[in-house]
Amino acid sequence: MTSTTPGRTDSLIDVAGLRVGHHHEVDPDATLGSGAATGCTVVLAPHGVTAAVDVRGGGPGTRETDLLDPSHSVQKIHAILLTGGSAFGLAAADGVMRWLEEHGHGIAMGQPGQVVPIVPGAVIFDLPVGDWTRRPTAEFGYLASDSASSSVLCGSVGAGVGARAGAVKGGVGTAGVVITDGPAQGVAVSALIVANPVGSVFDPRTGLPWGVATAGAAAFGLRVPATAELTAANDLVAKGTVLNTTIGVVATDAALGKAACRRIAVAGHDGLARAIRPAHSPLDGDTIFAVSTGYHRTGPLAGVPDAFPPDLPILDAVCSAAADVVERAVVDAVLSATAVAGIPTYRELFPSALRS
Repeated sequence: MTSTTPGRTDSLIDVAGLRVGHHHEVDPDATLGSGAATGCTVVLAPHGVTAAVDVRGGGPGTRETDLLDPSHSVQKIHAILLTGGSAFGLAAADGVMRWLEEHGHGIAMGQPGQVVPIVPGAVIFDLPVGDWTRRPTAEFGYLASDSASSSVLCGSVGAGVGARAGAVKGGVGTAGVVITDGPAQGVAVSALIVANPVGSVFDPRTGLPWGVATAGAAAFGLRVPATAELTAANDLVAKGTVLNTTIGVVATDAALGKAACRRIAVAGHDGLARAIRPAHSPLDGDTIFAVSTGYHRTGPLAGVPDAFPPDLPILDAVCSAAADVVERAVVDAVLSATAVAGIPTYRELFPSALRS
C-alpha cells in the first residue's frame, strides 16, 4: 500500500508551478439578504498545465469544461476560477483572462502578444448570503489573479466568503501530501476545495467532521465534543436552499496526460463523498478539476502490461492520494471558517472539540 506524508505546506502549492489568489467583498454587518458577502478564488498556472474535470452534482455552473475532454484539441490551461455568485460569478473569468493576456500568458496565436488564455471555472451558489445583487465581476477575477502567491489563505476568504456547509459556515480549505514509496515516490498531490454543500459535514452522533475518519480526529486537533453542544448543533435549521455546490482543484506534479487527469478528478470525488453526506445530490453542482504540472518526472516503469498505460502505477498512487487530500481539504475549510452573515462556525458550535 502506498504511503504519504503531509507536504511542506500541507496545501495546494505543495505542487510546484501553482499560485493561489483571492478577492472578496465582506461587509462587517452583512446578514442573510443584505450587505456584501461574496468573492472568488483563482488557481494560477500561467505557463500552462494539463487539466481535466469531473462534474458529479446535479446543478453545476461551469465554464470551459467541454474543452477539458481528453479527446479535444487544447492540451493546456492557464488558470482555474472558483467563484461565488452562481452563474453571474462566471463573469470573474473575464478578469482572469485579462490579467493573463496583459502578462503574455496563453495559447500563442501567431503575432507577438496575441495569446488566448484558457480559464475553466465553476461556481457555488451563495447569492442569499448578503445582498442578492452583489456578486463577483471581472474586476474580482483580475484582482484575485494579481494577488496570487505561494501563500494559501483558507476559511472565509475568496470564493469561500459566502459558503455554507450544511448548517455551518463553509469556506476554502486545502491539503497536500508527498508520496513516500512505490513508483510514485516523491510525487506531490494536493487539493484546494470550496465547501458549500447541502449535505452535512459533521457526524450527528459524535459531532466530529465526517472527513476526519481516514486520518483520525487527533490529526486535526479534535476530540469528541460535549453532549450539550452536539444537541444544540443538531437542532440547527437546515440550510434551506435548493442550490449549493462544492468545487475545487486537485493537483499533482507527476507528468500525466489529460485522460489520467480525468481519473484523478474522479478519485477526488471519493474524498468529497467521505467528508460530506450526502454528496453529489441533485441540489449540488459538485465539480472537481485536476491538473498536472509535470514538474516531477519518472523513468519507464517495468512490469506494466502492454495493454495499460506505462504510467498506470503512478496514476494509481496519485488517485489514492487525491481522495485523501480532498477529504482533508473539506475538513480544513470547515475548521478554518470564520463567521459571516450570522452563519455559525464549527468552532463556535463545538468549542469542547478543540484540543488546547
